Amino acid sequence: SEGAGIEVARNAADTVKRVTQELGGKSALIVLDDEQFAENVGKGVAGMMMNSGQTCSATTRLLVPKARMAEAIEAGKAAIAGVTVGDPNGEFSMGPVVSKAQFNSIQQYIEKGIEEGATLVAGGTGRPEGLDKGWYVKPTLFANATNDMTIAREEIFGPVQVIIGYDDLDDAIRIANDSEYGLAGGVYGADLKTCQNVARRMRTGWVSINDGFDFNCPFGGYKKSGNGREWGEFGFHEYLEIKGMLGFVPAAE
Repeated sequence: SEGAGIEVARNAADTVKRVTQELGGKSALIVLDDEQFAENVGKGVAGMMMNSGQTCSATTRLLVPKARMAEAIEAGKAAIAGVTVGDPNGEFSMGPVVSKAQFNSIQQYIEKGIEEGATLVAGGTGRPEGLDKGWYVKPTLFANATNDMTIAREEIFGPVQVIIGYDDLDDAIRIANDSEYGLAGGVYGADLKTCQNVARRMRTGWVSINDGFDFNCPFGGYKKSGNGREWGEFGFHEYLEIKGMLGFVPAAE
């Protein structure tokens, strides 16, 4: 978390220790306006629920064209219906969250989203039907959210996603970048060149285009999402110091 990361950095300062941190995120997934729109919204909603939403890079802000908000709501609702919740030892796609404290925090965020006027598409407060104990959270989807709402600003770290409408791609990129965090992000669309152009303009350390993934790609954040990188060649750089030797003549080849 951001708070824990700040304390680590403070404790490292007295002895000038190097600190590499991967902290929080409020990542945006921009869905382009094309023939794959409904399918991509469904993928974006279902994918965010992985690990009960307890993923630092989870794309908790789903950005869609305002003109297709109703279509996005229907696609998102269908995706949520396919997320089954229960004992992870069984045949379920989503288990509980990590603790009672986290469960209670998520419930407060869901209540806040309702209070702030976002449209509750699926889920809500309380446990899923048939689960009377355990820290199980309903997979929850809000729509018609705005980027100034608490549920769009703060990291919830649970299965809660918000759909935000954009006017055009410039507006989508502006919304995506309007965050204190910059850990990850994504772009879904049929036109790869457009996806790449959008990804380049997103102020975040990791952007996945159409679910692209590679452990050799450096992972880490901008802004309050931390500093330094993991994975690939760049991950080694955090453990190295550069040494300069002046007046040294290398042996002739």
